[in-house]
Amino acid sequence: MPMCIGYRRGMNRADIPPRSRSVPAPLDADTAARFVHVALANVGCEYPFHLSHLMRDAADLAAPRALYPVFFGSYDWHSCVHMHWTLARCLRRFPQADFAASVRVHLDTRLTAKAVAQEIAYFSAQRASFERPYGWGWLLKLQAELVALAAQDARAAPWRDALAPLAHHLADRLIDFLPRADFAVRTGSHGNSAFALLLALDYAAALQHRALAQAISARAQRWFGADRRYPAGFEPSGDDFLSAGLCEARLMQRVLDGCDYADWWPAFKPATEGLQRWLAPVPVSDPEDPKIVHLHGLNLSRAWCWRGLIGALPDALQPAVDAAIAAHLEHSLPAATAGDYVGTHWLASFALLAIDDAVPA
Repeated sequence: MPMCIGYRRGMNRADIPPRSRSVPAPLDADTAARFVHVALANVGCEYPFHLSHLMRDAADLAAPRALYPVFFGSYDWHSCVHMHWTLARCLRRFPQADFAASVRVHLDTRLTAKAVAQEIAYFSAQRASFERPYGWGWLLKLQAELVALAAQDARAAPWRDALAPLAHHLADRLIDFLPRADFAVRTGSHGNSAFALLLALDYAAALQHRALAQAISARAQRWFGADRRYPAGFEPSGDDFLSAGLCEARLMQRVLDGCDYADWWPAFKPATEGLQRWLAPVPVSDPEDPKIVHLHGLNLSRAWCWRGLIGALPDALQPAVDAAIAAHLEHSLPAATAGDYVGTHWLASFALLAIDDAVPA
């Protein structure tokens, strides 16, 4: 079995990169190398695997590698997708790094037209809601990253072209689904509507997919446009890795123009006590628990949301937000590359979002 970073059985601590003691801003090559080390180990680690699989008959069960020949590692399908995004983003940022050759070999092997065709067949076999919306959003964001990488490096074009049919398939499914989704999912975990649409917007922008962008904008404004005094005091729940309210605020920032957002935010923002909860990092009592460790992801995704929002916020709030970003990263960034596999199979992606995901123009 390939070594899973942080997997306790047979784990070799020498294989775990050292913790970062400072907050890297912007992303530096050493931090990217740590993320790549974790991602490469885990996307090749088929077991343990959390299988979410609709069996259509008694014979419809197989190993993850057979079901998902592209995204069979890193504990579950969606984590494997966003760990591949981590690899593509780090390669684009540091194409001459020592890790670049290993990343290219992996992507050459995994992102093939034949393997992607099997992934599409899986989605098409009476599995209309498989990985909706979280995995869909991450797959579209991965494709957006491959488009950007191929524009910089022609060697990435085959990976982009191989994955394109699955991205197109899921974009079409999302366009079909959104008009039927009368209500947003406001949970702080995989079902969250706003987070997935934020990721999908990056794909729409990269491919100039106007129909997808318009579908997202229309549904976001219908879901969230009239929200007032968001009850941030109810956040977080015990296994959140997203702030539903901050993801909503970030999405509305993306779909509204500056003047409209300047009107929307004051009506939406929580009361002072709730806002303070968003500004303070969340403690993580047991990072070896598969659900409690989600709270490290919450801290990292909050930092990502605040980074995107800060320029659109009132001047008086920006110093507190800037301090909150640093505090959240300091609290949870080390967990991205060291610890138990229940965290390290996915947290590097959220750390990379927090410190390197570009703020949309």
